[in-house]
Amino acid sequence: MFKNGKHDYIGWLIMIGIVILLLEILFFNRGLIFSLFISGGMIYLGRKRTGKRFGKILFIGGIIFLVLSIVNMMTFKFLLIAILLHFFIQFLTSKKQPKKILPDITTPEHVKQEETLIKSEPLFGNIFLGQQKTPVGVYEWKDVNIQAGIGDTIIDLSYTMLPKGETVIFIRNIIGNVQILVPYEIDVSIHHSCVVGSTTVFGSHESKIFNQVFQLKTPDYDQSEQKVKIFTSLVVGNLEVSRI
Repeated sequence: MFKNGKHDYIGWLIMIGIVILLLEILFFNRGLIFSLFISGGMIYLGRKRTGKRFGKILFIGGIIFLVLSIVNMMTFKFLLIAILLHFFIQFLTSKKQPKKILPDITTPEHVKQEETLIKSEPLFGNIFLGQQKTPVGVYEWKDVNIQAGIGDTIIDLSYTMLPKGETVIFIRNIIGNVQILVPYEIDVSIHHSCVVGSTTVFGSHESKIFNQVFQLKTPDYDQSEQKVKIFTSLVVGNLEVSRI
């Protein structure tokens, strides 16, 4: 009963937050989208010109402008109040329904042998700011599943030996570009989602993308013994997949 009530309570908070956000955009703060778009553009252009003084100023100014825009949102204030209310309700519930510690009496059973697991270092890690790219020389391939904040990701598959079967690349990025270089003999499937940006896939160029999702694959992908499946999700940025 309590768990269902808790889920309903969180669901109502989410719905109310969405309604407040829509009301804020439509009636109370129509310049919010413009402010977020401008701050995102400043961050993106500043990131492109990080080597110059103007680029650094533009990048830092975009970050400050973005933070101020979010803090001044009525939705952000509601979120803070909702979090405090959530913890307050949890506190009251714990007082009314204290946890009971009961002895755990179990009959001896055959001890199951723990399964051996092998841990390895991933090729990429999650980062908030910066560029990531594969080594220049030969390297061992490992499937990629990362989330990035602001920065570019470059993957060159010509310096590694891909395993037989399906290789997976999964990249979620807020602001930045993704470039993937694929050997000619490898078949490819691409699932791409982007809010604002552009795409170039094997010479096919889409210069203006706004809130689109598309899927592409090479003709022999389903029958191929060696193939790469690419999932990319960008808020602002460009995707490039090319042969090498």
